[in-house]
Amino acid sequence: MARIFYVQVGEYRPAGCFDGNGLELKRGEQVIVDLDRSSEMGRVVAEAVVHVEGGRLPSAQGKVLRKVTDGDRRQIENNRNKSKDALNVCISKVNELKLDMKMLNAEYSFDATKVILYFTAEGRVDFRNLVKELAKVFRLRIELKQIGVRDRAKMVKGYGVCGQELCCANFIKDFSQLSIKMAKEQALPLNPSKISGVCGRIKCCMAYEFNVYKELNRGLPKMGAKIQVPEGRGRVINLDILKRLVYLDTGDGKIVKINMPLENAHDKK
Repeated sequence: MARIFYVQVGEYRPAGCFDGNGLELKRGEQVIVDLDRSSEMGRVVAEAVVHVEGGRLPSAQGKVLRKVTDGDRRQIENNRNKSKDALNVCISKVNELKLDMKMLNAEYSFDATKVILYFTAEGRVDFRNLVKELAKVFRLRIELKQIGVRDRAKMVKGYGVCGQELCCANFIKDFSQLSIKMAKEQALPLNPSKISGVCGRIKCCMAYEFNVYKELNRGLPKMGAKIQVPEGRGRVINLDILKRLVYLDTGDGKIVKINMPLENAHDKK
């Protein structure tokens, strides 16, 4: 059975499945792969395993040609330098054609038969004339890829308010669906500056915590709700969801703290 590996192609593209071609590969190793009529540099992310349900390995979209050699590394570095020049040329052409797009990065294929140019824009952009102009300059295949703000953050990299490297730049492979409901479930103030990441969208970490908060929220009253306790009738003024603590204002200057164990919430289902 062929061994299939997940390989991140190039600098910015997502990981894909590649036939290991009989090579012994380890995570983090750089390799040269055959993909879409080009040879590309890639980095081994992991070895694919057989899915228990289907009993099949994912299909390979190409194969690993070899491990990166010293000569390959020199070629990779040369391509990086050419990519910087290509980006500057593209920015100049964009300004010349007055296109409403912001160029972010350029990337050559390993064999330098094509260059991929990444950009962001508010809407759809007709860049056909731009491609023609760039083809005259570079005389190779041109690909322009429009990416979203989350992909831009992943590409540019940086640090979040937590002080850690951005999750998208560090380990996230695919972006999950995010919604304002996730912030509401965690009783967070719906202030964009508090719940948004550097990309301007809801923080990805909301998705990690959502199911836990959803479970711990079960049976807790809503903010502002009025409930009866032995000390009297009080209004909910604060919640500690993780500890399942409810703080009530009984109206006589007294704050009452009550604990609502999770097992009680399960009994009410």
